[in-house]
Amino acid sequence: MTAVLAASERRDYELGRRRYERGEWEAALGPLRRLLETRRDFADVHYMVGTSLEHTGELGAAAENLREALRLNPSYAEAMVALASIYERMGEFERSRALSERVAQLAEPKVGGLDATTRGKLANLEAELAGAYHAAGAFGDAIEAYRKALDRCPAYHDIRYRLAVTLREAGLPDRALAELARVRRGNPDFLDASVQIGLTLYTLGRCDEALAEWRGVVERDPAREDARMYLRMVARARPSQPR
Repeated sequence: MTAVLAASERRDYELGRRRYERGEWEAALGPLRRLLETRRDFADVHYMVGTSLEHTGELGAAAENLREALRLNPSYAEAMVALASIYERMGEFERSRALSERVAQLAEPKVGGLDATTRGKLANLEAELAGAYHAAGAFGDAIEAYRKALDRCPAYHDIRYRLAVTLREAGLPDRALAELARVRRGNPDFLDASVQIGLTLYTLGRCDEALAEWRGVVERDPAREDARMYLRMVARARPSQPR
């Protein structure tokens, strides 16, 4: 924002931005909207209003402000990411995907590509889209979206964990096991991965290895009821198995 502001406009801008940066979304809207009454051409103010409205649950109005920010500044990557997130929440997955791809294309000619913050936001956005595909039973699309998220941020172990679960549910347990092993190497304290390794081994018929995984989880955290449940399940099933 480079235009010279009147004293009252400057006060509204600074007050709105301070409240926005503190996460006081509703309080930020008053001065920022007041500023837009005389300064409709400030893309960053539209962005702050749009993301504040998103946090207060007014998705339609939020999308309108973010579209205006992009009309004023078609290269505004943060506004693209925010609008894509809103479209995803509204179930407009193709519009969300198109905006995500625009951000990536926008950054391609630049040295070093996207900054870390934008990469992280895009990775989380693509993971949300993958989750929606997963919930709809579209495992192939979910796997593709999780892979795209991990291409941006390979160290996001929670996303790789969700990819692994989806791979197993899609009938690809060996691939799931490989991804879970990567998660555990990256974060040995992420016991959810060990629980899922055990379950994946069990689906592959590797019962003793599965039991060892779950026992290891219980030793490290006796309160892990999920691991205890799987141990009980196998204990009940084993007497009926032929020897």
